[in-house]
Amino acid sequence: MQVEGTAFGQLADGGEAKLFTISNKAGMEASFTNVGACTASIKVPTAAGELVDVVLGYDDASGYVAGKQLIGAIVGRVVNRIAGASFDLDGASYELSKNDGENCNHSGPNYWFTREWEVVRAEQLEDGGVVEFRLLSPDGDQGFPGEVDMHVTYELDGAGALSVTYDGTASARTPISMTNHSYFNLNGSGTVLNHRLTIEADSYTETDEHLIPTGRAIPVDGTVLDLQDGKELAECVGSKARSIVNAKGLDHNFVLVEAEEGKDGFVGAQRHVARLEADQTGVVLDISTDLPGMQVYTGNYLEGEAGRGGRVYHDYDAVALETNFFADAIHHPNFAQPVFGPDRPFRSRSVYAFSAR
Repeated sequence: MQVEGTAFGQLADGGEAKLFTISNKAGMEASFTNVGACTASIKVPTAAGELVDVVLGYDDASGYVAGKQLIGAIVGRVVNRIAGASFDLDGASYELSKNDGENCNHSGPNYWFTREWEVVRAEQLEDGGVVEFRLLSPDGDQGFPGEVDMHVTYELDGAGALSVTYDGTASARTPISMTNHSYFNLNGSGTVLNHRLTIEADSYTETDEHLIPTGRAIPVDGTVLDLQDGKELAECVGSKARSIVNAKGLDHNFVLVEAEEGKDGFVGAQRHVARLEADQTGVVLDISTDLPGMQVYTGNYLEGEAGRGGRVYHDYDAVALETNFFADAIHHPNFAQPVFGPDRPFRSRSVYAFSAR
């Protein structure tokens, strides 16, 4: 059954924004907008049957266009930082915008998550649904080489798993590293610091004072960043470790357990990489992906952001769990290289599986 979009305000260019909602028989609902292909809402039933919206969001399109916190954003062409806002590829040099000191962050400005995306399909299935968006990024967009035809497909199944699949074809070799920047709070409100996070990673990528990777992977053993057996986020954020104090909390990329070789064009094989557990509602989020890393960001600078329903968000009200290639990988040959082109399309999937105890 076709899902008709409901009015969701206006786009930056005056066009009409739409909201598309799919659901499953268990009562879970997920909503997405053609503004940036953003995730607007994910409502998960608790064991008691109460619906909890587990992601931050805005009331309408204006928040997603004007917001500074990447709430619900699909980030591309390259997520995270590129040192010096420039890179060399195949004998040519490319200059990007310096929007983070001397560096480029999330490929901005003119971010993909503020643009209008084409709605390719929106369908409610027998037990779940699918919404697919498309963006055509021209050659030279944001300073990157090659035209990229990017599709982002959200699919909700009957078991509570929401998959996000990225399919991008490029006319020339170019860096591509996509992520979903939803902020999760499995209680629905209040601080996220009492959530428990487990990550299947034995190291993280070291960064300098500007959060640019040094190229080194540091073992987590014996540090507060060892989340292999799980920790409450408060324990991590409250640490006096240099990298945590520098970022005012967690803003770290974890080197995930290595994926096996991917099939059907995917960058790797799916494997379970993380679990987030609520301390009040009993909602649990399990994440699997084919990507090599996951950036964990504890909303260290959310303070004052006006969100959905008149709520004002505060620091540490939610956590972003961004599956991705490592930041600044283009400058570090020892990192997995997010370079794709006509002979190697970008195809990746991350799955966010929700349950309740």
